[in-house]
Amino acid sequence: MSVWFWGFLVGIATGVLSGFGVGGGSILLIYLIAFAGIPQQEAQGINLIYFLPAALAALPSHFKNGYVEKPVAFYAILGGLLCSALAAVLSNRMDVSILRKLFGVFLLIVGIWELVRKDPDHKTEKRSP
Repeated sequence: MSVWFWGFLVGIATGVLSGFGVGGGSILLIYLIAFAGIPQQEAQGINLIYFLPAALAALPSHFKNGYVEKPVAFYAILGGLLCSALAAVLSNRMDVSILRKLFGVFLLIVGIWELVRKDPDHKTEKRSP
C-alpha cells in the first residue's frame, strides 16, 4: 500500500483520538518521524497545523458537555497561541539533536505523570454482582 494511503489512515485515526483527548498528536508525530521519514522539526510543524482542525471539530462537543470553562477559555487560547508562536521560533533556531532529546524527555514526563497522577474528579462506581 502507498505512503499516501497509510498517511490518510493514520490521519483519520489520530484525528479521532485527538477528539477524544487521547493524544493523537503524539501518535501522529511518531508516525511522521519513524515511518514516514519526515524530519522532526517538519513533523512538529505538521502536527501543530493538524491540531487546529482536530481541536475545532471537538470544541462544540466539549462546550455542549460542559468541559470548557468559558470565563477562562479566552485567556487559555491567547496564552496557547502566544506560546505556540514562541516555541515555533525557538525550535527553528535549535539544533535538531537537542530538540529530539527535549521532546523525548517531555514525552517521558507526560507518560509518567499520566501513570501516577490521581484524578480528584474521578469517582469509582461499585458494581453490584
